[in-house]
Amino acid sequence: MAESNVISIDSSDPLRGKSASTQEDDPARSIHPLLAQRRTFRAFSEARVELETLHALLEAARWAPSSMNQQPWSFVVATKQNEAEFERLLSCVLEFNVVWAQHAPVLVLSVAKLIFDAEGEPNRHAFHDAGQAMAFLTFQANVCGLNVCQMAGFDVAKARGLFSIPESHEPVVVAAIGYPGDGASLPEKLRKKQSAPQTRRPLRDFVFEGTWGRPATWTEE
Repeated sequence: MAESNVISIDSSDPLRGKSASTQEDDPARSIHPLLAQRRTFRAFSEARVELETLHALLEAARWAPSSMNQQPWSFVVATKQNEAEFERLLSCVLEFNVVWAQHAPVLVLSVAKLIFDAEGEPNRHAFHDAGQAMAFLTFQANVCGLNVCQMAGFDVAKARGLFSIPESHEPVVVAAIGYPGDGASLPEKLRKKQSAPQTRRPLRDFVFEGTWGRPATWTEE
């Protein structure tokens, strides 16, 4: 990957919000800074995402783990280099997301295959596995200095029809991908949302030991 494609994320920008604490200011935190600093940003630069970089993102998704190694994910990719295809995918996005998603240089629709290849039986892990592939893609995007904002707000039936997605598959999310832009360009409501501190539930709220609802003792702060 060319060095020019890698952009460090500056969490000091007030319009980019406050990132989660990292190991430097909280010795108990030992996760990778790219994970600790990941946020949902809706402001995109007009800079083009090179095909080599886009290829790296999809290659990362390809290496995600999956049940029975079924790899039940597929992606419909639309870039602004192909305006007609970009507009077609954008037309599936609900209006409140179009406001900002239209400025991203890349849109990606993730799709999960709902049945196992060999048996034809339902794959109850398909959405989980498609989500893992998208998580791998997102991490690689962050390595490349890109933002990824995933949207549940899109018309599933319209996407299925426009892209001839079979009934054995289900559209999952649309992701907007691009380099960070100026948060000041967002509508006021989104600016406030973007600049708000990032919060996460403490481990004791969702890590249990022995029985449901009993926090693991080692999660206590």
